[in-house]
Amino acid sequence: MSDPYILVLYYSRHGATAQMAEAIAAGVNTVSGQRAMVRTVPPVSNNISETLADDIPDDGPLYCSEDDLRGCSGLIMGSPTRFGNMAAPLKYFIDSTSNLWLNGDLIDKPAAVFTSTSSMHGGNESTLLTMLLPLMHQGMIAVGLPYSHAALHNTQTGGTPYGASHIAGANGQQPISDDEKSLCHALGERLARIALQIITK
Repeated sequence: MSDPYILVLYYSRHGATAQMAEAIAAGVNTVSGQRAMVRTVPPVSNNISETLADDIPDDGPLYCSEDDLRGCSGLIMGSPTRFGNMAAPLKYFIDSTSNLWLNGDLIDKPAAVFTSTSSMHGGNESTLLTMLLPLMHQGMIAVGLPYSHAALHNTQTGGTPYGASHIAGANGQQPISDDEKSLCHALGERLARIALQIITK
């Protein structure tokens, strides 16, 4: 059996969601006995039934496979907001995982979500909540951020109890704030710790 890992799965268009994934992975890697596996998904064309990329990306993380998802001890999934929901490439990948659902491969594994939006009221909370729905259909256990994290009280940018978020600005120019980065790190650490408790029971 391979060493346990947390799958940090994301789609990023302009890089902010990818930066969040890195901070989350760093949080995962603080938990002894767990490691982060960072994966992405290819873009899709206007014809949603086809992807626009080769099997292996030119740079950055590898594309996620069904086996990557099947073998994880926990999942943290991220996407930019698209009309209050996850972006089409990530939705396309998640919609292709019916075999995992049929076999119950993800039941009782913890899952968390993160997102980046252009504005404070650009749908970050609705995106987080709607991203959780297919994961709950898979039987996964939703994990958020408790208010014991001071950054949830202090943030003037992103950050919610439903998951980590980032406010990127109208042109995507806003860097990830210290509070946003702290909450990304905390989300990775918390999910990795909970996953470890589940698999060592």
